[in-house]
Amino acid sequence: MNMSPLELSLPRRRFLQASAAWLSLSLATPWAWAAGLQPGDTLPDLKSLQLEGALPDLSGKVVHLDFWASWCVPCRQSFPVLEALHKTYGSKGYVLIGVSMDERQPDMDRFLKKNPVSFTTVRDAQEKLASKVRPPGMPTSYFFGTDGRLDSVHPKYEGDATRKKYVEIIERLLKSVKA
Repeated sequence: MNMSPLELSLPRRRFLQASAAWLSLSLATPWAWAAGLQPGDTLPDLKSLQLEGALPDLSGKVVHLDFWASWCVPCRQSFPVLEALHKTYGSKGYVLIGVSMDERQPDMDRFLKKNPVSFTTVRDAQEKLASKVRPPGMPTSYFFGTDGRLDSVHPKYEGDATRKKYVEIIERLLKSVKA
């Protein structure tokens, strides 16, 4: 049977290494991450996936899932931008959830102490959400409209260009939020 690296049952470190390799491939061939969620797919039921941390109410909101890890340098660079987005749009119907892929809780806690944020962060210790979504690498952002359907996926973080893209997506999706 021919299986992709992300379809194999791997220990977390190998999963993350495979994710990095998969990201490199996906940048060269955009269809490579096709095994994960696709635009139009429904947001998985987060409450059923045993995420560590409290989840906010998502009904009727624009939902942004950002997969990150403490060892990821671009993730660290993205956190101030994510915090600014949360502060700017959080009261307008936008919900940002940072999903840590850290194997150990102390690693996540140390990262958050150095990079404090006010948006919701959870840990996918059992990789149940990651196995459904299949992020191609760290960081990867998923944007869901108010209907709970995936609008777009944005792998990697490239500074201001990424921030501008996120703002464009969020502002477009917020147009469907009912006041």
